[in-house]
Amino acid sequence: MSYELRFSISSLLILISVAWLYRRSLGNRKAEKPYPKSLLKNGEAFSESLYYQIKPLRNFEWRNTNPIQIRPFKPKYHLTMALENTTISELLDVDKTYLDRIRLRRQLIKDHGNIVVDANKKIAPAVSEFYTWMMGTYLPLRYPTMFQIVQNTSMVPKQRSQPLLTSLVTRETIPIRPPSTAIEALSLLGSHIDTEFLFLLPSSDPADDGKYKLEGYVTCFPSGFDTRKKINLTLADIHTPVPGYASKLEKSMDRFFATLPVGKIVKRVNWSVTTNTDLFALGGNHVYEGEDTKYESIDLEKTVLRCERQTLHRLPESKALVFAFKTFQYPIRQIKEEGNGEMLAAAIEGLSDGSVPRMAYYKRGVVWGNAVREFLRS
Repeated sequence: MSYELRFSISSLLILISVAWLYRRSLGNRKAEKPYPKSLLKNGEAFSESLYYQIKPLRNFEWRNTNPIQIRPFKPKYHLTMALENTTISELLDVDKTYLDRIRLRRQLIKDHGNIVVDANKKIAPAVSEFYTWMMGTYLPLRYPTMFQIVQNTSMVPKQRSQPLLTSLVTRETIPIRPPSTAIEALSLLGSHIDTEFLFLLPSSDPADDGKYKLEGYVTCFPSGFDTRKKINLTLADIHTPVPGYASKLEKSMDRFFATLPVGKIVKRVNWSVTTNTDLFALGGNHVYEGEDTKYESIDLEKTVLRCERQTLHRLPESKALVFAFKTFQYPIRQIKEEGNGEMLAAAIEGLSDGSVPRMAYYKRGVVWGNAVREFLRS
C-alpha cells in the first residue's frame, strides 16, 4: 500500500472519529438542554447532522480561484434585510487572495489587540463549540486540498490522542481542541480564515427583553467602525448610526434573530464606495449625524466598490448566533471597464431616491458621489 493511500485512510479515520465524538457530545447535551419552542420549525428542531452535510471541493485550487464578483446594484436603495437561504457548505469563500490577506490579518491581530479580537466570558462555550466544528469538521471536509487532519506525533501520551489540523498552505498544524480562552480561539480562527465572526447571545438584562447582544468577535476588516465599541450592545444600539434602522428594520431584525432555527443558514450582500483601499478601516467610510462634509480630492485610482458577503446561523449546542462576513474590493475602474458603470452610477443616485434618503449622506455619497458618477459615465 502506497504512503499516500495509507495517509489518506489514516486522515479519514481520524476525521470520522473526531466527528463522531463531537456529534455524541452534542447529543448528550441536547438531552440536557432541549430546544426552546422559538427555535423549532414545524414543531421539530433542525438536525445537527446538517452541520456535517458539507460538500467537499476535492479539486479546489485556491491559487487559481478569482474572488467572487458581487454587483448588487439597484436603481433605488431600500433598507431591507434582503436575506437568501444558503447551505452550510457555502459558509466560507476562499480565493487567490487568501494567503496575502491571512498575513495581513495576523499582523492586525498582533498589532491591534482587542480592537480586532475580544470576548466576554459568557460567550466562551459558543466560541469553543464553533472552533471545534470549524477546525475539526468544516475546513478539512470543505477544503481538503488546503486543510487535512493528521495524527498528533507529540511525545506526550495525552496529546497523541488529540488529532491536529494541518494547513497545507502555511505548513502549520492547528489544534482541533480549542485553546483555554475564547480570545485565543478567536485569534486562531482569524489567523487561518479570511472571514470575520461575531457571536451574539440573548441579553440577560430584563430591560432588553431578550434582544441579542454582541458578546465576542474577530473582525480584522471593519468598514469604518470600531468593533470594540460595539461589544455588549444590542442590535438596535449597534445600528444606531444607520439611517432608518429603528423605524424600518429593528423589530423585524430582533424577531428574526430570536427565532432563527438551528440548521437554517441565511446570507445577504451589501455595497458601498470607499475612497481608499484600506481593508482595516476604523473610520472614514461613513458620515454621522452632526459631522460636516468637507471637500475632498478624490483619487479614482484608489476608489473602490466595497462589498460584504454576510451569513448568519445558529450553533446547535450553545444556540449562540454567528454573524460572519467577508469583504471584497473592486476598483471603480474595473466596474466601468466591465460595462457596469451606468448601473453603479444609477445606484449611487438611487441612494437618495429610495426609502431612506439619508443613506446617501451616511455612505458619504455626498463626498464622492459626483466624481464617481462622472467617471463611470465618461
